[in-house]
Amino acid sequence: MRKAFALPTVAIAAAAFPLLTMSAASAAHDGSYQGDLGALNGSGVSGTGMVTLEGNSATVMIEASGLLAGSPHAQHFHIGAKGECPTDAADTDGDGFLSTTEGAPAYGAIGTSLTTEGDTSPDSGLAIDRFPTAEGGTVSYERTFEISTEVQESFAAGTAVLVLHGVDKNGSGAYDGDVMSDLDPSLPMEATAPAACAPLTMAQMGTTPAGGAETGAGSTAGVEEQAAMGVGALALAGAAGAGALAYRRRQADQA
Repeated sequence: MRKAFALPTVAIAAAAFPLLTMSAASAAHDGSYQGDLGALNGSGVSGTGMVTLEGNSATVMIEASGLLAGSPHAQHFHIGAKGECPTDAADTDGDGFLSTTEGAPAYGAIGTSLTTEGDTSPDSGLAIDRFPTAEGGTVSYERTFEISTEVQESFAAGTAVLVLHGVDKNGSGAYDGDVMSDLDPSLPMEATAPAACAPLTMAQMGTTPAGGAETGAGSTAGVEEQAAMGVGALALAGAAGAGALAYRRRQADQA
């Protein structure tokens, strides 16, 4: 009799565990991320990037200054590497530029193209006509769009990096020079070389970041709350099952 009465309680508890696991896994990358842009290639660029993720939806806000005025600046989420920004010392070929390719071991490949309209896939990585133009040397960007599973996983793993491209290395006021791009030989290196970089780290679960960038992996309050709710549900289920068992035992004794 005891085994027969105990089985429903075990079944209820077992059913609750997959629900808890699924809830935590599905929200592994959800939340807000931010990073402070650091200059590369002596660009003098500074600013911030903020990203709010919910499922496959991303809302991106970028504020940057010190860019080449009146020129377009490609910008991307780079993914799948160390989640770090390179230093200018990574200019391994000695041509005077840290190229996008030379920076890849630190920040990875293009995962999302942060265009102003249309496609946001890596295929639009050099869609110069759809990237922001730095009027007065500044960029103020905001857009909501869908991101791929690979990009979601990179945010969850802490390896997503925001990179802005385009530098005026020789101070001519335009993208020019004798060194050609490693990405498109028809363009000068200045047009595609990384100008600024920011690793994107979780700021605060479920809300848009406010104030300065926070350090570390960020709050885990959301996950802990889910876990607590799951444990509470299991406790209630166990209590209900135990109560039913005790009641049936009393009925059996009275009979």
